[in-house]
Amino acid sequence: MIQVGVNGYGTIGKRVADAIRAQPDMAVAGVAKTSPNFEAKVALERGYPLYAVDGERTDAFAEAGFDLTGTVDELVAESDVVVDATPAGIGAANADLYREHDTPAIFQGGEDPDVAEVSFNARASYEAARGADTVRVVSCNTTGLSRLFAPLTEEYGIEKARVTLVRRGGDPGQTDRGPINDTLPDPVEIPSHHGPDLNTVFPDLDVDTMGMKVPATLMHTHSVNVTLASEADAESVRALLEAESRLFVLPPELDIDGAGKLKEFAQDAGRPRGDCWENCVWGDSITVEGRDLYLFQAIHQEADVVPENVDAVRAVADTADREESTTLTEDALGLDGRIGGSLRDPTARSPAVADGGRDDD
Repeated sequence: MIQVGVNGYGTIGKRVADAIRAQPDMAVAGVAKTSPNFEAKVALERGYPLYAVDGERTDAFAEAGFDLTGTVDELVAESDVVVDATPAGIGAANADLYREHDTPAIFQGGEDPDVAEVSFNARASYEAARGADTVRVVSCNTTGLSRLFAPLTEEYGIEKARVTLVRRGGDPGQTDRGPINDTLPDPVEIPSHHGPDLNTVFPDLDVDTMGMKVPATLMHTHSVNVTLASEADAESVRALLEAESRLFVLPPELDIDGAGKLKEFAQDAGRPRGDCWENCVWGDSITVEGRDLYLFQAIHQEADVVPENVDAVRAVADTADREESTTLTEDALGLDGRIGGSLRDPTARSPAVADGGRDDD
C-alpha cells in the first residue's frame, strides 16, 4: 500500500484524501491542517490521522478538543508520497521540507511550473512523471483542456486552438471573494495564463486563451474553437470524445442547459459533494465547419483535478503505467465518463466517500 500524506485539507485536499482512501493500493497516512476548523472535525470523523502544520499551532487544536497525531514534519517522514494541497504559493515554500525527508511530492496548479520536474495530466503526460521526485498537477482549467486536446491531437492534429474561459468568481466556500456583481476580463491582457500553462503539457501546441470572471460559484465554462490539422466531421469528433473516460458528452435528452442543472444531476447520481470529475461537453455544441471544431464544455473547479492527483501518486511511486492507473482510479471512484450512465440511488454513498487549498484556476 502506498502511504499518502495530504498536506492541506481544504477544497482540494479533502477530496483527494477521500479518493485516495477509495483506491485498492493506497492509504491515507494522515492529513495536515493549519487551524482547527470544521474540516479538521470532518477529517477526524472520517478516521484520518490529523497533523498540525507546525508545533506552534498544537495548542489551538487542543483547545478545540481535536486530537492530533503530530506535526506535518512527522507526516511527511511517515509518507511514501505527499500531496500538497495548500493554497497557491505555500506549496513552493513546503518544497524544502519534502526534499529534506526525500519524500516525493505532488503540487497543485496554483504553483509556478518550476516547482516540479513535470506538469502532470494523466491523459497527456503520465509517462513523463513516472519515478519523478516532484510533479505539479496542472490547474482545473488546464486539466480540462489537456483532456480535450490530447485525443484531438492524436486523431486529427491541431493547427490552432482558441479558448475563451468564463470563470467562476469563487468557490462556494470562498466568502472572501464576494459579494460579486461584475463581469471582468481576467486578465485583460492576452493570452491569459491558461495558454502558457497548457504549453507546459503540450509544448508545441499553438493556443490562444482569453479569460473572463463572472459572479458565479458553480463551474467554469470554456468556449473552444480548434482548427484541426486534418478533415473531420461532428459525428466522428463526438464519437472520439465519448470514448474518453474523463469526458462526459452531455446528451440533449438530459435537458441540462447550465452548470446548476449539471451539479444537481451529479448530486442525484450519488456523486460525493455533487462533484463532476469529468469535463462536461455539451453534445449539441459539437460543430465542425471545414477543419474548424467548436464546442462548449463545463469544468468543475473543485473536482476535476482529483483523479489526476490519484494517478500522479502512482506515477511518482512508479507502481503502474497510465492505463493501469487510470483504470484503477476510475473503477474505485465510479468514474465512467457518464455521470448518470447507471444512475445510482441518490441515498447511496459514492465509493470515494463510503471508504472514506485550492488550486489557481
